[in-house]
Amino acid sequence: MADELPQAIDPRSYVGETPSFGGFAADRLCRSLESLALDGHPSGELRAYAHEDGERFLRTIDMIPPGVAKALEIGANPYFTTTLLRWLRPEIAVTATNYFGNDGMAGAQSVRVAHPSGSIDEFRQAYVEVNVEAGRFPFDDEAFDCVLFCEVLEHMTNDPVAALFEIWRVLRPGGCLILTTPNVARLENVARALAGSNLYDPYSGYGPYGRHNREYTRHETVHLLQHCGFAPDLHFTADVRPNRAADIFPKLERLSDLLAHRGPDLGHYIFARAEKAGRPNPLRPSWLYRSLPEEMIAQSPI
Repeated sequence: MADELPQAIDPRSYVGETPSFGGFAADRLCRSLESLALDGHPSGELRAYAHEDGERFLRTIDMIPPGVAKALEIGANPYFTTTLLRWLRPEIAVTATNYFGNDGMAGAQSVRVAHPSGSIDEFRQAYVEVNVEAGRFPFDDEAFDCVLFCEVLEHMTNDPVAALFEIWRVLRPGGCLILTTPNVARLENVARALAGSNLYDPYSGYGPYGRHNREYTRHETVHLLQHCGFAPDLHFTADVRPNRAADIFPKLERLSDLLAHRGPDLGHYIFARAEKAGRPNPLRPSWLYRSLPEEMIAQSPI
């Protein structure tokens, strides 16, 4: 095992403690999520995912402002964030979407999970199938106070701006978008590049939406949100599990001076909150799109 990360390039030194809620410690809430099972399947199928990313779900909930009554959660399966909303923000009515290849179809899945109090929570979660980059969402204009767009952006195959335009449409004026996505500039990827390893996600047996097709930096994420009619008021990167960069490239300490100025941008995930403000630019930004007609492209500063 490599030595711990040098403090100067440790992404955890730039974020606060993992949030706790409702009198339950963060680790207790994460352990409860590890018990979650879908449609009668064994809970062990999702335990590793919940264990690795439990902190991400808690940080996501922590970004939702007070006063939200109606929320849209895009790509809700397997319902870790949905479950935390049910427990920690029960005043919020949540509409869920997924995409399993049947656009426009409605469905429901059964969820069974151990509540941190010790009881068993069982519920049916309804959803509508929506391919978010392929057409109009089946929701009215300004229908929601908040949209959660978490770990979906990186799966878009051809037009992420279209999805963000639709999110803008269904948000009320002043409503908020909560976005999380893997950080392509994370410290582990810096280490992979130095070690001569590939950064791209493998092909998936679930098809093109089963892989990460394009990851983002924090800088890009902010520009993308602004282009699409949002005003970010909070954005940061954070590790949510032990950082393995020093295992990938054991001589990482040699880079402490070079990477110290990038410390806030090296975490595993990007977290952003943005208010619906202004109107989207209808063109596609030049830093994200190519091989489109010139009249469809907006020249961008990045």
